Amino acid sequence: MKKHALASLAAAGLIAAGLGTANADSNFSLSYFMGPAHPMNKAVFTPFAEKLAELSGGSLTVQQFPGGALNSAPPKQYSILRDGVADIAFALPGYTAQLFPKTNVVTVPTICPNAIECTEALIRAKDLIEGEYDAKLLAVWANAAPVLLTRDKQVKTLEDLKGMKVRVTSATDVPFMEALGASAVSQPVNVINQNLANGVIDAIAIGPSAIGSFKLHEPANFITVGPFGSGSAFVLLMNRGIYDALSDEEKGWIEEASGDWLSRSGGAGFQAAADRGMKLAADSGVEVFELPADEVARFEAALEAPLADFAAMEVGDAMAGDVISVMRGDAM
Repeated sequence: MKKHALASLAAAGLIAAGLGTANADSNFSLSYFMGPAHPMNKAVFTPFAEKLAELSGGSLTVQQFPGGALNSAPPKQYSILRDGVADIAFALPGYTAQLFPKTNVVTVPTICPNAIECTEALIRAKDLIEGEYDAKLLAVWANAAPVLLTRDKQVKTLEDLKGMKVRVTSATDVPFMEALGASAVSQPVNVINQNLANGVIDAIAIGPSAIGSFKLHEPANFITVGPFGSGSAFVLLMNRGIYDALSDEEKGWIEEASGDWLSRSGGAGFQAAADRGMKLAADSGVEVFELPADEVARFEAALEAPLADFAAMEVGDAMAGDVISVMRGDAM
């Protein structure tokens, strides 16, 4: 096993911060760009680490590198994992959608309405999507379907979106947002608060769990709830070389400490965070508007053509329509 974790700790100044001095022979570095108070630490990173230590009797441990200590750019987490900078990394497949087209099918409208159901959609499709990763897939989960946060005007009709510059999570989301009349741009989550505050973008389409995590209730004055997409995918990955070098017993511990239970914990964590985010926004004076049924029908009608076009596309070695069917559970 690589022995870079302790050296990286010293380089990052994290030992002084009280994050520990684990045995480099058995310690895995886990990189994520959010702070340690992010809901995914409690829902995914810490449960995985605790379970692995328990199963292995402390011979395999995990050292967290939060806040971008190993690399602060959210789109580069997969790269630093493959390059061996981190042993384990949290990543958002939507930031490099061209690499993970099947995984990102979960973002398209009508797949699923909340983090729990979107996570189940990903679990159903796990056999299809895990081959997209040059890494060991430890867990895959989703956040809740996006809401629309705006600063200057509230979106109450389809016409209100016309010409607005809307941040979306993934390039996969672009044709759907543009079918609604907006100009869609994909941006990393760590810049969107400032971009909305400064008017670089007019709106943010994102799962409501991000409201609290990235303080989006501060630049936003309005939230619209409507059919703006489904949940975005998140993954916890382990460097393939590190995993392959483990003994069969150690691999068994990794398998038991990860998998579907950990994925579902991530989904539940995101749903709870989404509920907290919406409450925080409302309590902070953000005006929340839920599109009425007749307006939802107009939005859905505008999405029919791009959905049909998307279903007919190839996503890696599969057809998007087939992946959609698996995620929805149509064949079950």
